Amino acid sequence: MSVIDSIRKQLVPIHPEGYPFIGGFALASLVLFWLWAPLGWLATLATLWCAYFFRDPPRVTPVRDGIVVAPADGRVSQVTNAVPPKELELGERPLPRVSIFMSVFDCHINRSPVAGSIERIVYRAGKFISADLDKASEDNERNAFVIATATGQRIAVMQIAGLVARRIVSFAREGEAIAAGQRIGLIRFGSRVDIYLPEGTRPLAAEGQSAIAGETVLADLKTADMGRTFRLS
Repeated sequence: MSVIDSIRKQLVPIHPEGYPFIGGFALASLVLFWLWAPLGWLATLATLWCAYFFRDPPRVTPVRDGIVVAPADGRVSQVTNAVPPKELELGERPLPRVSIFMSVFDCHINRSPVAGSIERIVYRAGKFISADLDKASEDNERNAFVIATATGQRIAVMQIAGLVARRIVSFAREGEAIAAGQRIGLIRFGSRVDIYLPEGTRPLAAEGQSAIAGETVLADLKTADMGRTFRLS
């Protein structure tokens, strides 16, 4: 393996959504270097952070019916039972909910927690309060995916904007069949993702735990522990 190939394999891919931002920061760096070098160096650091923010590393997703993987990187901020927002049409009974808070240093590519079909995609405008607050699930701008599994169970993934995050991007479409760990969206720049599980499901996550999108197992919808395989996504 050549030195160039070795270096290339160590670099994390950048999602195309980030190219305009990285280019803008880089251009600003050149202008600021011309005006005053210290500002140019600060802008260069901001450019490097922007490239880091839009990283899109491959993930190894466990593949087995019933496994629910994390839809986002970040810290598990809450594991509770909560009534899902009405637009999800998941009923009025409290459901198990796992909330993952993404800081500006986490990877912000969101992935499907299960294999299935996207039954509904619902966008709702709202406020931009801190995504770490519990009321952000109801008050903030959000975009939700309702996913139906092959066994008929329905799971909702909700992207929630925060104080800094002002743009929710969806990669998926209604009616699309998706695999567990498949990329479904992106939030810029610091936000939260809630996942609503079927009633009676016992979450396998704990508050304060670090989650890795497409890899960390949050729940198991099956009681029997069958053999598990893995897929690079």
